[in-house]
Amino acid sequence: MQKKKLVVKLGTSTLTQNSSRIKRGKMEDIAQQLLELQATYDILLVSSGAVAAARQTIVLQGGNRDDIAYKQALAAIGQPFLMSRYQEVFGDFNLKVAQCLLSYNDVQDAQSIENILNTFHILWQNNFIPIINENDTVATEEIRFGDNDKLAALVAILVKADLLILASDIDGLYDSDPKLHPDAKLITLVNEITLGRSSQQSGSLLLETAQNSGEPPLWGDPPSVPAQGTGGIQSKLIAAELCMQHQIEMWIVNGQQDNFILKAMQNEILFTRFQ
Repeated sequence: MQKKKLVVKLGTSTLTQNSSRIKRGKMEDIAQQLLELQATYDILLVSSGAVAAARQTIVLQGGNRDDIAYKQALAAIGQPFLMSRYQEVFGDFNLKVAQCLLSYNDVQDAQSIENILNTFHILWQNNFIPIINENDTVATEEIRFGDNDKLAALVAILVKADLLILASDIDGLYDSDPKLHPDAKLITLVNEITLGRSSQQSGSLLLETAQNSGEPPLWGDPPSVPAQGTGGIQSKLIAAELCMQHQIEMWIVNGQQDNFILKAMQNEILFTRFQ
């Protein structure tokens, strides 16, 4: 029987638990969940964390730490280290992984798409979990802004995923910034994204919601890149809009929690669902 397809995007803040280091305990938590899910899902991981992995092992000489070229060099150093950690930790759970580096152009070219899908299917047939990251040596969008949220949505569309889960460092999408407004309410269901003013009670979300928290305009210039992850609510809403255009369900789930994937699937925690 053909398995369902699950795409899970792991941001830097999830893998580091908002610290300066990739946390083995969190990787073990993820592996344990995927081991249980692999019987019913073909799984794809979209993983950030290469820059953070490099920063915990080396300090580069020369260059400006804020320059894109500097971060590309860190990604080149950190990517092998990140994959070795995945192989080591997932291997302890008898999970096999494979590295796939992509750029946005790869998922827009017909021949590349065919090659990518063929590779994924062979890997799934042999019980491998493809782990995808942006090819930061030749592409910079993830480094600049997004932390792989958009790439995860494009990959989910490519494989016709049944579900995309974006692991975040908060419970989901709020009607205002919960760090500034203690009475902020979690929006648990969104079934429409519009550019005009809309009613959240009906499940329709105004794109300007992201701006209410004092963040930059959703479609405007990207914010300055922080020390670790570069994602934010803007990039997640862009990913959600892409998924909803292709009838793919997407969730924003708090990846800081233990067992967050299984708990969300069993409705044991609150999160935001885009249907």
